[in-house]
Parts: sequence; structure tokens; C-alpha cells
Amino acid sequence: MSTGRISAGRGRTRRLSARSRAGQAPRRPDGALHEALRLPLRLMLLGFLTVVVQLACVSQVTVFGVSADLSPLVVMSVGLLAGSMAGAVMGFSMGMLVDLVLVQTLGITSLLYIAIGYWAGRLRELRDPAHGLVPLAVGAAATAVAGIGMTLIQFLLGVDAPVSLLLLQQIFVTVLVNTLISLPVYALVRRVVRPALPEDPRRRRRRAYTTGGLSPLQRPSERLGPLPRSSVR
Repeated sequence: MSTGRISAGRGRTRRLSARSRAGQAPRRPDGALHEALRLPLRLMLLGFLTVVVQLACVSQVTVFGVSADLSPLVVMSVGLLAGSMAGAVMGFSMGMLVDLVLVQTLGITSLLYIAIGYWAGRLRELRDPAHGLVPLAVGAAATAVAGIGMTLIQFLLGVDAPVSLLLLQQIFVTVLVNTLISLPVYALVRRVVRPALPEDPRRRRRRAYTTGGLSPLQRPSERLGPLPRSSVR
């Protein structure tokens, strides 16, 4: 009798555990879907707000006759933070939005921004730069690519755009202004995008090394401390 009761109790426990697992199973895809949509939703909102702020506020403020251009800086920042794929998608979507709002030839700005976002992401994936001034240099390069590339594409398409020394001067001043604001823009984009990014194992290992973890490149004597004199002799 006691053996039968024990086996029946075990069977009932197994059925209850199976039911609880079956009841908890549908919750996991919802959590995974929520985590998967965090980054795209943040990027969509960031791109839309960037274009709105650029056209409504930033374009009204001029420095030496030109205004800052936030779009290539935001695309560059997303590439450095999220990788080449996210940078390219962000560049395409923001470029299309800019072309639609400004009633330009569709695809020109998207082509340039795709290149900026992709190569900024490739720099992160291949080199993983940790220096604080990297956004400064990449922001200057992204602005130069956007300005010079737009001029060349318009010239090849036969658009009536004057190519003169004044245009080159405007591109140079725009690059200079964007270089000065690239670090604040990068910090703002990182604050928005960073919570939705997955943990990077390379950065986790680097943080472990810098906070007291042992690097595999260290010599055994450095990890174990100084050897006693008796063992040295």
C-alpha cells in the first residue's frame, strides 16, 4: 500500500510539473520577441527624431554660412555601437526619410548613409576601437563622405549644382562643425541604444582584464606573484 501511494504521489507530481512547464512555455517567446524588438524600435524613433530636429531646429542655426548635419553622425554612431548590419539599415532608412522630406532624388542619400553605417560597423567588428576619440575621427570622415559624395552624385546625374571653391569651403566648414559636435551626438546615441544591445563577449573580457581579471597573456610569475628566493636558487 505504501509503495503504491508513493508511486501515485510521484506520478501526480510529474503531471503537475509537466502542466506548469506547459503553462510557462508560451511566456518565453513573448519575452524573446520583446527583447528582439527593443533595438529596432529605438532605432526607428531615433532616426525619426533626428530628421525632425535637423530640419526644424539645427538647419536654422548657421556657422559661417553652413549648418551642422546630424544625420551622418547618428548613422555613424549606430554603426559603431550596434555593428555593420544595424548601421546599414539605419543609414538606408534615414536616407530615404531625408530624401522624402526634402523632395530629392530617392536613393542618393540612402546610398551614402548605407556606406557610412556599414563601414562604421565594420570598424567596430574588426578593430573594436576603445579610444574615446574614435567617434571624433569617424564623425569627420562620415561628414566628408556625405558632403563630397552628394556633390559627385549630383554632378554625375546632371543636376544643376555649382561646383566651385565656395562649395568646397562649405563642405570643409560642415566637416569642422560636425567634428566638434560628434562626441556629444555619439554620447546621446549611446545612451539611447546601449540598453537594447546584447552583451559583447569581447568587451566583457576586456572589462575583466581592466578590473583585476587575469589575462591569458600574463606570465605565470606575474599571476602567482614573486617567487621565493629558495625556489629561484
